[in-house]
Amino acid sequence: MSSEKFIMLIAILLYLVGVVMIGVRLAKNNQTTEDFYLGGRKLGPFITAMSAEASDMSSWLLLGLPGVAYLSGVADAAWTAIGLAIGTYVNWLIVARRLRNYTVEAGNATTLPVFFSNRYRDDKKILSMIAAVVIIVFFVPYTASGFSACGKLFSSLFGVDYVLAMIFSAIIIVAYTTLGGFLAASTSDFVQSIIMTFAIVVVLVFGFTTAGGVGNVMANAQSMAGYFSLTAMYDAASDSATSYSLLTIFSTLAWGLGYFGMPHILLRFMAIENPDKLKLSRRVASVWVVISMTVAIFIGVVGNAMTKVGAIPELEDSETVIIEIANLIAQNGVLAALVAGIILAGILAATMSTADSQLLAASSSASQNILKEVFLKDISEKTAMRVAHVTVLIMAVIGVFIARDQNSSVFGIVSFAWAGFGAAFGPLVLMALFWKRSNKYGALAGMVSGGIMVFIWEYIISPVGGVFGIYELLPAFLVGLAFHVVVSLLTEEPSQEIKDEFDRVAAMK
Repeated sequence: MSSEKFIMLIAILLYLVGVVMIGVRLAKNNQTTEDFYLGGRKLGPFITAMSAEASDMSSWLLLGLPGVAYLSGVADAAWTAIGLAIGTYVNWLIVARRLRNYTVEAGNATTLPVFFSNRYRDDKKILSMIAAVVIIVFFVPYTASGFSACGKLFSSLFGVDYVLAMIFSAIIIVAYTTLGGFLAASTSDFVQSIIMTFAIVVVLVFGFTTAGGVGNVMANAQSMAGYFSLTAMYDAASDSATSYSLLTIFSTLAWGLGYFGMPHILLRFMAIENPDKLKLSRRVASVWVVISMTVAIFIGVVGNAMTKVGAIPELEDSETVIIEIANLIAQNGVLAALVAGIILAGILAATMSTADSQLLAASSSASQNILKEVFLKDISEKTAMRVAHVTVLIMAVIGVFIARDQNSSVFGIVSFAWAGFGAAFGPLVLMALFWKRSNKYGALAGMVSGGIMVFIWEYIISPVGGVFGIYELLPAFLVGLAFHVVVSLLTEEPSQEIKDEFDRVAAMK
């Protein structure tokens, strides 16, 4: 191993030790399952904002998004980013405070599935059971994409076996998540967001310099048909442009709808200590998201220009563009190698900040909403904590098994899971918070139909192509919303108790 790579490895290992120590330091705060899964509702505004967005962006920000821009130009990446930016702001604006208040009012719900059952007085816990299954189905492969990203990083950098590298990364994530729970995940996510920001800024500045400046980068982009257009995509195979239709634009913007149903983001809203600080959190989160995604897209554009001038090799996997740039930075001396190590730690940060939150959400669904509510109703709090720890480990093992394929696409896995949550939970969350006439039958119908439609559209309808070849989230979201509304109207009204609770929450400032 060269001296540069050794220094990079040391920087990464120090980072990993740091996040594990966060888990150790905060382990004492986990006295109950509420502490473990929701941090006792003690998050401050900055940690709430940055942990929500760090857990949102995942490895997709530093691998998937630049990779898409590198390969096919800005259209797909830009419209996705615009949709996400709008969704982020609207979610913070209309959902955050109402959800925080409602989850407290509705039996102090500590997970999203519990909130659904409490909100609709579902005594049989059917809503929470099915919601838990949805979370497990979509979060486990989502988590696997994070493990895969870590494995790709170590494998491409240090030549180690992909599977071993992926398992090692999973062990680190499980260690601090199991030790510190939600509070450790949120605190480490805050730290990780800072590292991620440093990484993308340094890579962008270095990339522009190496590629010959802004002018040369722009000239390269404009030399490829459709590459720098918002209404066309570059096709490298034919060196020509393909149309990016208005329908495709709307379906890509629909990424923003996914925010209303993301459990790992919604949990941050539920966990903030002071709801009055959510306005500050919204501003911080929205600004960071816009800046980080814009920089990530331009890293892909710059990376393409760097390939053309011979600074980095032609990439077989476009999602490794930042890794290749970091390798190039490391060749400029000891300090540069240290900086490159921090950049690579930023990729790990992006991955780990999502994987830890997803593991907690998936394990809470398995342990709290399935095992405890159905099979182990009378277990003690101590036993419940043990069950929580074991389920985190089980979810991780399943994720590792799924991630064993090195050729899996981070962007592809994330987009499908995102659609699943957005369609199954998005309409349900909005109706639960803002429509008094919504009832448990509509909630169940909307959640199930939205989740199923994601699979139907992706594997049956979308392959037909043409107008049907759009992102599955938009049609599945609309189907879930329609079923929720129609079934609610065709069945009995909610009880007066539910209506009164809704009015109390609506009256809260």
